[in-house]
Amino acid sequence: MMNGLNGGMGAGGWLFMSLFWVLLLVVIVWAAARLFPGSRDSVATATGPAVEPAAERPQQILDRRLASGEIDVETYEQLRETLAKPGRVS
Repeated sequence: MMNGLNGGMGAGGWLFMSLFWVLLLVVIVWAAARLFPGSRDSVATATGPAVEPAAERPQQILDRRLASGEIDVETYEQLRETLAKPGRVS
């Protein structure tokens, strides 16, 4: 026979059932996030490859190369003039 209004479950049964549903929802949200990752910055994770960032513009690449010391100022100026020429396809 039923014992009271709680359907015969004690406090432990209600606690277990609540934890079960919370855990189930967490697993569903985690699975959905893994299946549909959306757009992210280029960050390599332990579970997947890096997502490529948006392409840099040529001027940005040139500025970065000068700042990192890959090219000298003279080469930078020459390349900048080449990039600024009209009719250049970018």
